[in-house]
Amino acid sequence: MRTYASDRRRLPVRRSGAAGLVGILVLAWLIIGVVAGGQRHYYTSAPTTCATAGTIAVTIIAGPLNYLGMHPTVGTCHLDVPQPS
Repeated sequence: MRTYASDRRRLPVRRSGAAGLVGILVLAWLIIGVVAGGQRHYYTSAPTTCATAGTIAVTIIAGPLNYLGMHPTVGTCHLDVPQPS
């Protein structure tokens, strides 16, 4: 029996168990970072500067490292905003 390329497209794609485990670990890492940002009250008001937004992003990315003493911050941030002429 001959199989054609169009027949192979209908087969379900199977992911390895390791890929699913890595995805779960990354999701858990980021959730821990979001919780750490909440404990530091980063979400109580809107970020007023790009440095504040950067600090929030770095805290989320750092994840569990926040609980090992890492306190990531973004000191300065320069954003060029075009002004209407």
